[in-house]
Amino acid sequence: MKSKILEKISEPEDLKKLNINELKQLAKEIREKIIKVVCENGGHLASNLGTVELTIALHRVFNSPNDKIIWDVGHQSYTHKLLTGRVNQFYSLRKWDGISGLIRPSESEHDIFISGHSSIAVSAALGFAKANEIAGKSDYVVSVIGDGSLTGGQIFEGLNNSGVSAKNFIVILNDNNMAINKNQGGLANYLDKIRLNTKYWEFKGAFAWFLGKLPLGKPLICLLRKFKAFLKSLLYPKNIFENLGFNYIGPVNGHNIKNVLCALERAKKYAKPVVVHVNTKKGKGHKLAEEQPDKFHNVVDAPLQRTFSSEFGKAMVKFAETNSRICAITAAMRDSVGLFQFSQTFSERFFDVGIAEQHAVTFAAGLAESGLTPVVAVCSTFLQRAYDQLLHDVSISNSHVVLAIDRAGFVGGDGETHHGLFDVVFLSGIPNTTIYAPLNYAEQRHCLKLAIDGTGLCAVRYPKGEEINIPELINVREAEYAYLQQSKKDILVVTYGRISSFVVNSLEYFKKLGISVSLLRMIKIHPVEAVYLEIACEYRTVIFLEEGIKSGSVAEQFGSKLAEIGAKVNYFVRAVDNGFVPHGNLEEQLGFVKLDAENVKNFIKSVALSVSSKINVNLKEKLQFSKRLT
Repeated sequence: MKSKILEKISEPEDLKKLNINELKQLAKEIREKIIKVVCENGGHLASNLGTVELTIALHRVFNSPNDKIIWDVGHQSYTHKLLTGRVNQFYSLRKWDGISGLIRPSESEHDIFISGHSSIAVSAALGFAKANEIAGKSDYVVSVIGDGSLTGGQIFEGLNNSGVSAKNFIVILNDNNMAINKNQGGLANYLDKIRLNTKYWEFKGAFAWFLGKLPLGKPLICLLRKFKAFLKSLLYPKNIFENLGFNYIGPVNGHNIKNVLCALERAKKYAKPVVVHVNTKKGKGHKLAEEQPDKFHNVVDAPLQRTFSSEFGKAMVKFAETNSRICAITAAMRDSVGLFQFSQTFSERFFDVGIAEQHAVTFAAGLAESGLTPVVAVCSTFLQRAYDQLLHDVSISNSHVVLAIDRAGFVGGDGETHHGLFDVVFLSGIPNTTIYAPLNYAEQRHCLKLAIDGTGLCAVRYPKGEEINIPELINVREAEYAYLQQSKKDILVVTYGRISSFVVNSLEYFKKLGISVSLLRMIKIHPVEAVYLEIACEYRTVIFLEEGIKSGSVAEQFGSKLAEIGAKVNYFVRAVDNGFVPHGNLEEQLGFVKLDAENVKNFIKSVALSVSSKINVNLKEKLQFSKRLT
């Protein structure tokens, strides 16, 4: 069906012209649009289907961008994008040069604050609210939280600070009882109890409407409200939000536009900070997504049968069968990181702590100091949140904690907030840390075993997706490096991870040009072992390739150590040059930083040309001849 109403929405102001029935039709059209585009492009399906009516109501009641709507988890903002002038660009969702699947202020004036990680929106929103007060503005600031974000500690720091100090400040609690997997912990149970009041809210609205039709209905409503407030203060304890200083409204059926509009209008009338508790269903309007919201949290083009995540999970089960000390910890991503089977087989040794990476790491340190071997399975981008805990709670005590770092390197459509490009830099600066970077499943299992049997902080990092197998010599026994040596020791390429394959696949090309290129593929990438330096010192030229941030990288550490021992080599580095890389597919992202196959080949060739006088006097002629052939 052609989207008639949606096509007329060019800005949020257009919503104010629509009646309730038209808003309902708009919600239907938006769901159809989201399902179509996400099924083609990939992206977050279930979370966005659950917030359609809520987002329509937000933009109907408030005046964006003067009133600022700040999304805590940007992966539920697709409706927001459609209502703020991006209908015609929505087909480009998550594509290179297209619109982001998350909130990006560079994309629209309605995208107020960047949102990729959860539990930050209350703190950011309070900053905007205080800035309004200083400037004497009466605009509203609305923070949309939920989808598991209440398990993150920072959100309570923000609530604690804002409940007693903010004006025109509204927090929308989008309560769908889910993060990626089902919400965990006491707070989830607490919200379940509040959730039981939904029918009461609906009855109260209907009863107030009925009384309003009577001749003395309005005075009677005011009297009943005062009596109810008095009775409630005597018999009914305040909830956590009220105790933090907020007025509380809800729970409200988040798929009933009329009810949500009523609740938001009521919230605007308070002079104090307000929490509006809205119940939604993740996956609303898509049968499979409603039944399995965890499976449809993020839709991918073609799910792979075997991935590094699934193989990690298999290895964990195998090792735990013979080692009763092994425990597994996840931060609300059990299935995504491959721990479903472990959670079923060893339930007493499995812990889902919710979206709380800081807690996960310190909790792991406590397990480790009690004689257990905790393995924290976490995406690289989310591990950034636990840096202080790694340094202070794990490293200083030299506790033996294992990190299984998923989604290392570029991740595709989620873009700059989700790339795993920084873990090597911040981990390698932490004392007593060992880092492994396997290339395939066999190496992953072996590295995980070494990490479990090791000491101190041990990390095994691996990319999103499936393994890469390349024809080279692998020292599996030591699992520290693979060395593919040519007869002439002219150029040595040092690297690790999937971009190693680009070097191996170009060796024949270099042979035809008369360029001798050897490869040292690091598997244990930190600390930089003496044997790596010994090998490098045998060459005239060393090239380091790294799918990670350049500043503080293994490449820089490697070069620094070569300089310390006085190695007389020409040293060249190509890495991500300390910037952020947009969303797109893997090939586009590697190409953007010139680490794709063609750019790697050309870089090695250009280095060879620049040092040709030291290698082969005929090299320039051979390169020119090769250029004519191609």
